[in-house]
Amino acid sequence: MNDVSITVVIIEDDRQIRRFLRVTLEGEGMIVHEADTARQGLIDVGNRKPDLVIVDLGLPDLDGVELIRKLRGWATLPILVISARTQEAEKVAALDAGADDYLTKPFGIPECLARIRALLRRHAGNAAGPAQRFGFGEVSVDLAARQVTKGGQPVHLTPIEYRLLATLIRHADKVLTQRDLLREVWGPSHTESSQYLRVYMGHLRQKLEDNPADPRHILTETGVGYRLLSGRG
Repeated sequence: MNDVSITVVIIEDDRQIRRFLRVTLEGEGMIVHEADTARQGLIDVGNRKPDLVIVDLGLPDLDGVELIRKLRGWATLPILVISARTQEAEKVAALDAGADDYLTKPFGIPECLARIRALLRRHAGNAAGPAQRFGFGEVSVDLAARQVTKGGQPVHLTPIEYRLLATLIRHADKVLTQRDLLREVWGPSHTESSQYLRVYMGHLRQKLEDNPADPRHILTETGVGYRLLSGRG
């Protein structure tokens, strides 16, 4: 990354984890600010205007999920949760509150940096306006023309399949909960119809992945939802 313009606020009450993250991110050329409480974190985000916020859920003065809701009341910047909580319901709650991604402790540096790069890339793309073309693997999507090709050959998608793909593209590299996808594609009355989602996600993989049984781009986040990885290769 090596971009000194990238500023990160870490809201984490564990001093050792804050230090680990600071050393890691400063090694990538980032500017890092630390907060050990939700209250201080809110102040720092407001004052520092960061490009990314890293939030722990187990804060001493306010639950991290509530902190995310407060941030989402006025901030559109990417939020990465790093937490020791491993229950699927807790991950879903954080994502539903407005977090963009969730990393479970303990975690490795390469994965942490990869998640951060993906969030910054997606946010930069949104700030520049919606792209008219999107690609992954051998797939190319012309959003303006609503055309999908793979290896240069047209791919026929049903209207629902296309809406599902377009939704994944709008949120590329972000974990989308099953509820989010169902609400956006099928409407608010279908938020519990997870079987619909599994079936149509299978259809997309059959048509777009080289190996649908081992997808490289349309990924399942077990118990939470799905993620579309952007980029070629």
